[in-house]
Parts: sequence; C-alpha cells; structure tokens
Amino acid sequence: MKPETEAALAEMISAADGPLFIRGGGSRDVAVAGAVLETGGLRGITLYDPGSLTLVVKAGTPLDEIEAALEAEGQRLAFEPMDHRGLLGTSGAPSIGGVVAGNISGPRRIQAGACRDFLLGVRFVDGMGQIIKNGGRVMKNVTGYDLVKLMAGSWGTLGVLTEVSLKVLPKPEAAACLLIHGLQDAEAVAAMSKALGSPFDVTGAAHTPSGVDGHPVTMIRIEGFEGSVSYRAKKLREMFADRDVRVETEPARVSAGWRWVRDVEPMHGSTGDVWRVSMKPSDTPDLVQALRSEGFVKSVLYDWGGGLVWIETEPGKDIRTTGLKGHATLVRASDAARARIARFQPELAPVAALSDGIRCKFDPRGILNPGVMTQ
Repeated sequence: MKPETEAALAEMISAADGPLFIRGGGSRDVAVAGAVLETGGLRGITLYDPGSLTLVVKAGTPLDEIEAALEAEGQRLAFEPMDHRGLLGTSGAPSIGGVVAGNISGPRRIQAGACRDFLLGVRFVDGMGQIIKNGGRVMKNVTGYDLVKLMAGSWGTLGVLTEVSLKVLPKPEAAACLLIHGLQDAEAVAAMSKALGSPFDVTGAAHTPSGVDGHPVTMIRIEGFEGSVSYRAKKLREMFADRDVRVETEPARVSAGWRWVRDVEPMHGSTGDVWRVSMKPSDTPDLVQALRSEGFVKSVLYDWGGGLVWIETEPGKDIRTTGLKGHATLVRASDAARARIARFQPELAPVAALSDGIRCKFDPRGILNPGVMTQ
C-alpha cells in the first residue's frame, strides 16, 4: 500500500484488518510482521518561507530533497540528522517522516537541540483512521496537548505522519574543528566537558580511541561568523595549550570529519552488533572500560561530549546485563540477536504502563508497528 494523499492513507488504516508495517524511505532496519504501508507517496514541500525560517513538508519527502532546498537559501536542519545507511547496510532514501518518528539527531544536539525541539506542527493519521493536526507554523502557538513532541520518537506506533512543520536555521559562515591528539577516554571526556562549559559556544564534541590514523583524537567544533570562529578557536586552543592540538578550518575537511562522527563511519562494513548508549558523560569511560575487560568491545565512538557512546560489540552480547546505568538501544544486530535482545531499553513498570496507555488511546486496535518499541 502506498497512498498518495492523506485521505487515502486514512481510508487504508481505517479499513485495515491486521497489523501494518509503516515504512518510510527504508534506510533503517525496523520491521514488523504485517502489511507494508509506505509513506513515499506523501511527498513534496508544501511551504518554505526562508524569511521566517519555516518549512512545511509532507512526511514521505526524501531528506536529500529537503536539504537541497535549504542549501539553495543558505539554511539547514540544525539538528543534523544521521544517515543510517552506511551503518546498517540499507538502501533507500531517508525521509523526513522517518527522521521525526525516530527523533533522529546528530552531533549538534548538544548545542542546538534534538529534532523534536525544531518541530512546530504535525499532521498524522491515528490507528482508527482519524486525521489529527497539532501545532502550527510558528514557534509560539496554543493548541492544547503537545502532540508534536509526543510524535517525535514514537516510531510510528501512535500514528502515521503525513506532514511536519519545522523551524530551520541559517548555515554558519565558517566552522573550525580542534583536534586534540593522544587523550585517553576519561581525559577526553573531561576535555570535552571543559570545552562545552566554556563561553565559546561549542557545537560538537566527540572522541574516538582510534581515529583514521589509529590513534586517539578528540574533536571540538565551533561555528559562526568567520571572525568569531577564529577568535574562539584561538581561545579554545589556549585552554588546551599543554596538549597536542591542531585546528582544522578547511570547510570540506571539517564537514567530512563531522559526517564521520554523525554517521558512525568507524563501524561501517563491520560485523559486530552496534549499541547506542546514553548516560552521564562522566560515567561513560568506566562503562567502556568494564565492557572491554569482559571482551565485549570491538570499537567505540563518543559523541555529545561523552553523553552518547556508540559501542560495537561481538555479536549476540547484551551489554545491559553489565549493570549499565543509562539507556542502551541495539541499533544493529543479527536476526538471531534481535530475537532474544530487545531493541530499546526495557521500561520500568510504571513507565511501561503509561506508554501502553498512550498507545492504546491513539491505536486501540494495536495495528501500527506493533511491538517495535517493546520487542
């Protein structure tokens, strides 16, 4: 099924007599047993007003198409959505509906915010085939319950998005990246925290124990007007004067470096399971060290100043059994591993009851991506 209008989508959902697998561009390997309902027919930019930094777009629109339109006006999606295709070995084209449904946000999240923070409004069809609209086309609007934020990260279990309204931002004039060489994980997290706590408006902070040259490198990004970037880069370099620091300012190299972080390129083409772990930055080096001591770890990439860690493990290893004090999502794994390890962090009983209650209100028949967030 591939509806080309919101009304057709509503009719299909209303008439459904069994589970539906909601599929956007097919770039993420989330799947359920059920009839496939594709959103790719709901495509196109409905409204784009560069002057008011507002974009309204149908949910099935490819992300590349949106970014090209923004690029032509010197603007961008500030939350820097990740492209999962290289990590997961998938094809297709990421769609904006899939990005919103997964609340997909990249390295700039620590400074600009997540995808949900740029959502102004949504239109979607719930599990009974009802068309629902919430939010608007400006940052300040009064519409009752904030279903806009609720839909972000719901993975299609509350409704099928048909249109989203987004706030966009101008592209910066310049960018620079400080590369601090030779830090161990705990030292790197401390350095990233120091940079993020400075007044120099850091927009990215990442660390890899094994960079492209095989040695540890910590990356600190700043963006803005050229003069400001130059000044802040100088000040940040002075903060780490006792370290081996290099400043990269060539635009293509800066962009490629942060795409390498955003898309978790160190783990492309490998065979291990990949976990996405969110926890307190000061705790992440100890977690990684504990997993290394048990022989779990193949590679690691720290993002968000250490608050997000991508961990590649030997296939079939469940890192949640190690007493992890955070939130771990199994992003890539074999079918055998998925059969026995839940994709998302299991919720505490009170939270699970609340989640089930919300899903029941929006999808009382339980037909929209059933089990995606609970299996």
